[in-house]
Amino acid sequence: MAAAWSLATVEVSGKAVACLETTAGLFALEPSLARAGLPGQRSVAALFDDWAASEAALNKAAGMVAESDRVTPSRRLAPLLYPGKILCAGANYFDHLAEMGMPGAKKEDQRLFFFMKPPRNAVVGEGPTVRKPIGTKAFDWEIELAAVIGRTARNVSVESALDYVAGWTVAIDFSARDHNRAPETFYKLDWVAGKANDTCCPLGPRIVPKAALPDPQNVGLKLSVNGTVKQDGRSSDMIFSVAEQIAIASRIMTLDPGDLLLTGTPAGVGVPKQTFLAVGDTVEVDIENIGGFAVTIQPEG
Repeated sequence: MAAAWSLATVEVSGKAVACLETTAGLFALEPSLARAGLPGQRSVAALFDDWAASEAALNKAAGMVAESDRVTPSRRLAPLLYPGKILCAGANYFDHLAEMGMPGAKKEDQRLFFFMKPPRNAVVGEGPTVRKPIGTKAFDWEIELAAVIGRTARNVSVESALDYVAGWTVAIDFSARDHNRAPETFYKLDWVAGKANDTCCPLGPRIVPKAALPDPQNVGLKLSVNGTVKQDGRSSDMIFSVAEQIAIASRIMTLDPGDLLLTGTPAGVGVPKQTFLAVGDTVEVDIENIGGFAVTIQPEG
């Protein structure tokens, strides 16, 4: 379903500007919310200090936007600058497990695991923003539905878990597959070297409210490289639902407002066919009822 409003952060004259987005366009967030009785909100991140109050004001502000607050950006930045934590679910789609060598996998035989990305260093927006990790020869892509946490969650139930979601956005989990593997070591994998590289968690184009995805287990995800579709799946193929992921993660650590949970990727990544990204490649992503954006791969740095 289409949302009455969404949240964005854009670049205007070299500066980040938080915006309320409606069907009429982009409007500066601070004056829009002040008009609705919530002054002083200069960033999207600040809204999560009291999401209940922010959401009520956003619902009101969406019908009160003023032409004087219209924003014309040069480009979209990541909508959330910056998440508190970025927690990522690994190997969480049945078809992705199959392409990685585990066909016929059963949920009862799986254990949900997570890794993390550094928020300020990994998060970027659209455009020529993603740099190849230094030394990688196996730079891969993964589109992910990302949940934005709106309330403090600690040891929550599966049944109540979605009540802690404020909204949704689109993420790309870029990976240095060759750096992820460490066969000569006892642990065999190096998640930091493979997943925590600078610029390797683009977000965009907006954050839509939770209600925009009435069923987060039934949305389409699509990723293309240079115009060729590589991933075209649905969240219904998740092994562990979004609610299950939040519940399990909240038993490991407290999830704070403004944290981000990346929920896994469908089949179509590069590693099974040993097809990887090169400098100059453009990766375009889109998730149903949220929208899409594109990034272009830049040289190592």
